[in-house]
Amino acid sequence: MKDLVVTGTPSSLSTAAASLTGRERRLRITGRNHGEPPETRPEPRVWRNRIVGVLDIGSTKITCLIGKGEPNGTLKVLGHGWLRSSGVKNGAVVDLKAAEAIIRHVVGNAEREAGVPLNKVIVNLSCGQPESRLFNVHWPIGGREITDSDIRRIVTEGRIKAQAGGRAVIHTLPLDFAVDETDGVTDPRGHLCDQLRARLHVIDASATALRTLDSLLSRAELQLDGVVSAPLASGLAVTDADQRMVGTTVVDMGGGTTSLAVFAEGQLLHTAQINIGGEHVTRDIARGLGTSTDNAERLKTMHGHADLSGDTDDGVTIRIERAGSDAPSFEAIPRAVLGDIIRPRIEETFELVRDRLDGAGLGRLAGGRVILTGGASMLDGVGSVAARVLNRPVRLGRPGGVTGLPEQCAAAGFATTAGLLAWAASAERPFGDIEFAEEPPRGVLNKLVSFIRARV
Repeated sequence: MKDLVVTGTPSSLSTAAASLTGRERRLRITGRNHGEPPETRPEPRVWRNRIVGVLDIGSTKITCLIGKGEPNGTLKVLGHGWLRSSGVKNGAVVDLKAAEAIIRHVVGNAEREAGVPLNKVIVNLSCGQPESRLFNVHWPIGGREITDSDIRRIVTEGRIKAQAGGRAVIHTLPLDFAVDETDGVTDPRGHLCDQLRARLHVIDASATALRTLDSLLSRAELQLDGVVSAPLASGLAVTDADQRMVGTTVVDMGGGTTSLAVFAEGQLLHTAQINIGGEHVTRDIARGLGTSTDNAERLKTMHGHADLSGDTDDGVTIRIERAGSDAPSFEAIPRAVLGDIIRPRIEETFELVRDRLDGAGLGRLAGGRVILTGGASMLDGVGSVAARVLNRPVRLGRPGGVTGLPEQCAAAGFATTAGLLAWAASAERPFGDIEFAEEPPRGVLNKLVSFIRARV
């Protein structure tokens, strides 16, 4: 019997993750996926020859896109639908009936616009306390040539380790392989060696939460075709090959959560999730000014500034409606008062982002530029707060290379949805994500053993 050494280094960080489809697929190892800057020209990709559908289930909105890849490298949206979210809190489904009703509505709108029915979707949902972990796996080869079977075994062992404690593996991203003393091998098949080593980045999540997601889609008469990590999808939409090579951190500021993804050397090295988002800012305003959440959201959108305080009062006065009386009560306050409420929450968010990056153990690889995206990133002053707290250059990222979207859907708040569509339409999985199935067992005894292993 061969000796096997599997070592895991779990991060204490949670990630915005996604789930496997559960379907059997053949082993495929793809190279690094280098895209072109979204702001310039479309990324040259090989697309699947079919129409695909994606569903972004967020805390503030639920969005459906139906589209396909074009020969010129762009993604063409054939149909879209989006509504304010219901039944989802901090990325997790809390009311199946409410979420189902919204999903049915947005999918129906997208189907009518596209003129095609949709029965299966690739989904993003930040649920199940996702985690980003690194595993170093060793597998003895014995001097022969490395085969597909060896890759299958070494990856399977890493996945088994990650699945302990009711976890479901979402993505298996090989950072690199080592063939004996030769490090940095992208594809080791065909090499001769005594021992094969792999460094795997595994993103996993609670299996029960993902089963709930599957149940939700079944209620809406949809089949779960796959789930993709939210920060991974956002990164696909707003980064290019050079940024992913030299080192870039993407911070996606959503309604209920803020997720981050660290890219370096062309790979996705780490993801994490923080349970703070734009909705928390809205609630802070509602409590601080004694107004309703609807009024607080309006004030945040129209007058909010994350880097404004009494010390930097711009002299602007805003009119607010006080809650709690039979007749509406209005009061004029300096805009800086609103800024004093918003700024601490935004500062806290980026302080937590900084702590997650420091705790990831990535060293200089976690440095470099920061790209902000997501709906909450569009608040005035967020970029300057991020630059000050993180001490790095910061810019706002919007999805590129997508045609057919209405103008309001081409903003930073739809980066994750655009990234989902890119993932779904791609013929090869970005970042070398390995999807495979073991070869079917042969013989009655082997089939029986396989049946027992699958259920024990």
